[in-house]
Amino acid sequence: MTIFTFAWIIIGIAIFPVLLRVTAPYGRHTSQSWGPLIPNRAGWIVMELPALVIMPALFVLGNSPKTPVSWIFPALWILHYVNRTILFPLRTHTKGKEMPLLIVVFAIFFNMANGAINGTYFGSHAAAYRTEWLADPRFIGGMILFLGGMGINWHSDNILLHLRKPGETGYKIPYGGFFRYVSCPNLLGEIIEWTGFAVLTWSLAGFSFALWTAINLIPRALDHHKWYLSHFPDYPKNRKAIIPHML
Repeated sequence: MTIFTFAWIIIGIAIFPVLLRVTAPYGRHTSQSWGPLIPNRAGWIVMELPALVIMPALFVLGNSPKTPVSWIFPALWILHYVNRTILFPLRTHTKGKEMPLLIVVFAIFFNMANGAINGTYFGSHAAAYRTEWLADPRFIGGMILFLGGMGINWHSDNILLHLRKPGETGYKIPYGGFFRYVSCPNLLGEIIEWTGFAVLTWSLAGFSFALWTAINLIPRALDHHKWYLSHFPDYPKNRKAIIPHML
């Protein structure tokens, strides 16, 4: 399990430079050059569903002791992925929009691997998390990061979902919340969220997910930021892509 997780981390580090050069062709960057397209909403639900199902299932089926504290970890996971897999795509205004089938396939593979690593670790390999862990600074600090990141992510998504009035199309400059500082606070929030998960679990499995989240979302944020700058001459010049005042 540890060897596989380290291999997964190394793969992510190796892929990062590629993602910095290749714009993932979905959302505003959708391209037909990546093969057949499918409806955006259906594709989003299908590609996120493995993460929602696999991690909790492997946790429950695993043979490690299940303490009250250890149940917190799949609960946080489910809280995130119910929103990401079901609620978020159902709230998006994606009528007529499509994404490449290849992106869905890549995402399914990633979510299966990530869900398997974390589900197997917490279900079968993790030492028992005792009640004392709730008072550990790592748990407390990690939970603050997790919930704070989730709050930033959800609030930013809500701003984006309400940018257009009914019947409107096209893109607008988002304002409010952490959009004051960065172009993609929704992605920043998700990175903070899973960094918090890694800290509150103090696990290699959690760290691998946090690292992969940054590997996937930092290039995405940089691409979004460049797109905003190229499409809106009046785009706020003081905004960074994803890290306030830095990147």
